[in-house]
Amino acid sequence: MKLDGFRMSARIDRGRVQLLTRTGLDWSEKYPSVSAALAQVTVESPYLDGELCGVGDDGLPSFSLTQAATDGQRGVRSVYFAFELLHLDGRDSASQPLIERKALLKPLVSDISGVQFNDHETGDGELIRRHACRPGFEGVVSKTIDAPYAPGNRGLWRKAKCLNRRGIRCRRLDRS
Repeated sequence: MKLDGFRMSARIDRGRVQLLTRTGLDWSEKYPSVSAALAQVTVESPYLDGELCGVGDDGLPSFSLTQAATDGQRGVRSVYFAFELLHLDGRDSASQPLIERKALLKPLVSDISGVQFNDHETGDGELIRRHACRPGFEGVVSKTIDAPYAPGNRGLWRKAKCLNRRGIRCRRLDRS
């Protein structure tokens, strides 16, 4: 799913969490509940990539809630959607295929309240996009399943945004 929040890396070292923006700012103190949740990851030093989102009562990410949490509004439920594992206990995993990185990541973040594994689907891309648009997700991001991690797009991703979040009209945005 394409999520409506802030892209954020999570560097964890023996329970100490740093939430880092794309520009390297440490926003850990802005999101104490997410930092506390990520501190529960049981391996010594994982480095994750994901999206930090404010989540509404309907369970869907909301950018306005994400901004409210960033501005210090209390009571906003924040969730870290983990979708990449770049390093694990000092070993580079970014060079492994996406499917292998996902297999390593899933057990690390499963069953931690405030952290959600952003799984992948294979199959009919158009059908997956329509199903994502129906409940109100921002869209979908397609990645090459056997590709290593590449920061930014690097031509390996395809985004498809929903034009009408309450309906199923979607637009394909290739290589953006």
